[in-house]
Amino acid sequence: MVQGEYGIGEGPATRVSLSLPEGTAEAIRARVGKREFSAFVAAAVERELRGQILDEYLTDYERRHGPLPARLQAEARQVFDDVFSQDAALREDEGKQWPAAS
Repeated sequence: MVQGEYGIGEGPATRVSLSLPEGTAEAIRARVGKREFSAFVAAAVERELRGQILDEYLTDYERRHGPLPARLQAEARQVFDDVFSQDAALREDEGKQWPAAS
């Protein structure tokens, strides 16, 4: 990775301007409070980006190999979610390393 380029969920926080419908902003504040607003939005955006990346991967796979049964698509989504859940947990505890393959 080139210095200054970060993966989804990595790197220092940066300020961005965000416009939301007032009802959406109120619902977020009611759910998580004002102090956790940015973290909530960041987590939602990260989930959306990862979902889009997985959709693109599955579309490309099907283009090259043919239709993928719904059961296998669901399994792929579960694996993808599991990997990013582990990644988030590992980033929170920087002393941990990825588990060794058995």
